[in-house]
Amino acid sequence: MADKTILIDTSLFIDYFRKTDKTKTRLVQRALQGQQFAISSITEYEIYCGATSAQIQFWQDLLAQIVVLPFDSKAALVAVDIEQKLKKIRRSIDKADLFIAATAIAHDLPFDTLNQKHFDKIERLLLL
Repeated sequence: MADKTILIDTSLFIDYFRKTDKTKTRLVQRALQGQQFAISSITEYEIYCGATSAQIQFWQDLLAQIVVLPFDSKAALVAVDIEQKLKKIRRSIDKADLFIAATAIAHDLPFDTLNQKHFDKIERLLLL
């Protein structure tokens, strides 16, 4: 993957979908900076779960341009490590967020989200 590739959280896609002026979204700003996007298969799942049948084509067209990384064995082991470390400091994280963060770490990609607080206690996760 190109060294300008970043893993994008679901929150950036929701922001893009909701805003009328797409140029003001972080997703578009990142694209204009020449960054390439990847998403976790968990993000793909979240997007399609939240979509109405009328929105499916919009999401299919957008996601067809983006690399989807699987939540694989390597990411699963990273997720276990994250969860154990968070338990030690009495923190928890939503499972979907945990799996998305683990995918970023497993693929050694920086991660962009609009929900920094969800991810700020995860070691080794490079938040943008």
